[in-house]
Amino acid sequence: MAHTTRTPADLVIHPRNVSFPAIDTSKRWWNGGDPVATAYFNSLSVTFPPGEAFFIRSVRHFRNAVPAALRAQIDDFIRQEAVHSREHAAFNNQTEEAGYDVSAIQSDVNHRLSMTKDNPPVLNLAMTVALEHFTAIMAHASLKVKQHMPGVDPKTAALWKWHAIEEIEHKAVAFDTFLAVTQQMPRFKRWALRCLVMWRVSKTFIISRMRNMRVFFEQDGINKPGTWVRALIYLWVYPGIFRRIFPAWLAFFRPGFHPWDIDDRALVRRHEAELQSLPAYTEGLAANAAR
Repeated sequence: MAHTTRTPADLVIHPRNVSFPAIDTSKRWWNGGDPVATAYFNSLSVTFPPGEAFFIRSVRHFRNAVPAALRAQIDDFIRQEAVHSREHAAFNNQTEEAGYDVSAIQSDVNHRLSMTKDNPPVLNLAMTVALEHFTAIMAHASLKVKQHMPGVDPKTAALWKWHAIEEIEHKAVAFDTFLAVTQQMPRFKRWALRCLVMWRVSKTFIISRMRNMRVFFEQDGINKPGTWVRALIYLWVYPGIFRRIFPAWLAFFRPGFHPWDIDDRALVRRHEAELQSLPAYTEGLAANAAR
């Protein structure tokens, strides 16, 4: 079976080496003063540095087994993910400075990742494919619907907008790597593998979000039924990020699916233009370029 891809031939993946200034840690609920929205995005950010290191390892393992054009995309993917890890590690430090203890979340993530060390490399790649699809469709939703971050400090908004843009740009790199290294695998087996992994990853993803949000609720003293009702409304109703990503999540299970079935580069271009107007981004980019 030949390796085929629907990634646009003119796609450019831009590794942007930017260092964002520190946020105001006196604002414990930085996301519009909403403890639920803040807990959700904090729970994501804490997992990013170790998670993205796992993505890098999983894809890099196959770098020399893919065509040259894809190899170049893998290199750009690695550069982007490395900076994501660095900047979210800094953001997580600021979360701790705001008074949160995130060590339990970090320990849980590290424990689960340690269990992947003995997996066949193609299984870890399939896990990366599934998680990269999650990050890409959440990135799309966060750029398309501003209600996910209403009234956020411009420095924080720049960080999350930049991350979302790059997640969309490289959304098919792991998927195309998976296609390339499994091209000798029977079509049904390859489809079944990625779907079964996505199903398992999805359950873990949802459970982990709830468990990690609880950590923040407990430290805020609001781990109560009313808070969880608000959380369910936030995630599933309004702005409803889980509801919004559901069709794109479901599409992954379709035989013949490819991440670039939806070409959202116009969305990226629009938000990159907005990003260029944010001093937190342009100054952080210029500072690194001058080094």
